[in-house]
Amino acid sequence: MLPRVLLIYIAALLLYCGSTAAESTVDWWESATLYQIYPRSFMDSDGDGVGDLNGITSRLEYLKEIGVTATWLSPIFESPMADFGYDISNFTKIDPSFGTLADFDAMIAKAHKLGVKIILDFVPNHSSDECEWFQKSIRREDGYDDFYVWEDGILNAETDEREPPSNWVSVFSGPMWTWNQQRQQYYLHQFLAKQPDLDFSNPMVREHMQAVLKFWVNRGVDGFRIDAVPHIGEKRFANGTYPDEPVSGWSDNSNSYDYHNHIYTKDQPLTLEVVYEWRKYLDEYKVLHGRDTIVLIAEAYSSVEVLSDYINNGSHVGTQIPMNFNLMYLNGYSTARNVEDSVRGWMNTIWPKHQSANWVVGNHDNDRLATRMGQHKVDLMTMLVHGLPGTSVTYYGEEIGMSNVATECTAIYCEDRDPERTPMQWDTSKHAGFSTGPTTWLPVSPAYKLYNVATERGVARSSLAIFKGMTQLKETSAFKSFKEPNGFTFAAITEQVFQITRTDSHSEEYRILINMGNNIEYLHGLAKKTMEYVLLSPHSPHSFGDKVDLSQRIYLMPYEAVVLRGDAGSY
Repeated sequence: MLPRVLLIYIAALLLYCGSTAAESTVDWWESATLYQIYPRSFMDSDGDGVGDLNGITSRLEYLKEIGVTATWLSPIFESPMADFGYDISNFTKIDPSFGTLADFDAMIAKAHKLGVKIILDFVPNHSSDECEWFQKSIRREDGYDDFYVWEDGILNAETDEREPPSNWVSVFSGPMWTWNQQRQQYYLHQFLAKQPDLDFSNPMVREHMQAVLKFWVNRGVDGFRIDAVPHIGEKRFANGTYPDEPVSGWSDNSNSYDYHNHIYTKDQPLTLEVVYEWRKYLDEYKVLHGRDTIVLIAEAYSSVEVLSDYINNGSHVGTQIPMNFNLMYLNGYSTARNVEDSVRGWMNTIWPKHQSANWVVGNHDNDRLATRMGQHKVDLMTMLVHGLPGTSVTYYGEEIGMSNVATECTAIYCEDRDPERTPMQWDTSKHAGFSTGPTTWLPVSPAYKLYNVATERGVARSSLAIFKGMTQLKETSAFKSFKEPNGFTFAAITEQVFQITRTDSHSEEYRILINMGNNIEYLHGLAKKTMEYVLLSPHSPHSFGDKVDLSQRIYLMPYEAVVLRGDAGSY
């Protein structure tokens, strides 16, 4: 638990600052703490070794405890699991491995009672090849003939055989086109051959996918994380043919996705058009039903200029949160200067136009933070992403310092992405409290007795305590005032020390100092004021409540991070 003095202090701040003008201008998602759950790995309620909806429901109090605003669930829909749920066979049914619609409704009801919002993964770019829509399209049934992207291909005069319509390469390597013997045409798939792409130039496809959104918001869903947004549209010439993509020079392997520059298969105008339609529909639904903002989060590994267009473009409004992956490229050797470059890469383009920011440091497709940067930097990054203005996005288990676990590849396709998807570590019991069954679908970390929720709850400077401390600070007036002039600043003040300030300009200020390096850092004359330590990383020699005169020389130990609190003004 956090030190009692800190809990009392923060509680007093919340009572004092609960209804300021700054907070009234901030929608719920703009400074939210989002938490991604990979359902197979979060909590198993029935002992089969696979996480499920009832397991999530049983742990919702934990999300409330640690300050989660909303949780995003990776796909829970009916699927043959060729890509573990990102190949959907029915968009409005729960896969039996996770439970039932009744289980889902119960989860939503309990979450909302606790004040936690639920965000679903929305996978519009493609379906499973086992989806009823695709099977109807193969048979050219009325209305479904052009539901997917079909093409005859190019006739090779020498062999008299059909070849793919273009040189496009799948994200998962190999041709983006697969021949269907029954229909006698090629179909497009930007990912697995078992994930055929829907054709969003077809109005009927748009109607069906909007109906999917309606189905889930009618059940109380608070938002959607849109998977693979840049891939929704492709370039097609007026005569129906597809242009070849140019060689990028980034790879020598012609079957690799990096071999081409994807100027015709990513970030096309059709994609923006579709996203704007979804935003318009959900905004209308919000007004009609008196709902809070139903958020759209875009997964798009695109430039910040493109991401800016996903937010809005002229009179069109799109996603609230195009995911910011800039911090994902940091590693164990990254300095404070590298951090500043990553942060400014977003803020210089997005913030002036949209006053919107979000910070992602981990997900189900990338190495865990402790593995990528080192266990000693987990807490530093927690303080960074919650200290910066905007929305923080945390992958389950990062709040307790979970790391990758050695696994065998179990999906039809993987690079092995399973090491970052292993079971959540709840306590020191068998299988880390994740399951009561004899086995788990992926192995539990050998380090689970050290890194788990139950153990860390009792440690004042544990990763969990730091996470909870930062989410509580995000509710203060200073952290809610990021839209005010001078409401925040950030900079690398030395090669290794990164500083963030958060203030409401008239009463309180916080300073977050993060030493990214392995040497003691001395700082001189930061401000003409005295502040107190209110949150400390394990590497800090200081004590909660200690005072520090920032006009004098102060120091940070290697990998030390602190949060200081004082009165606003007096620089």
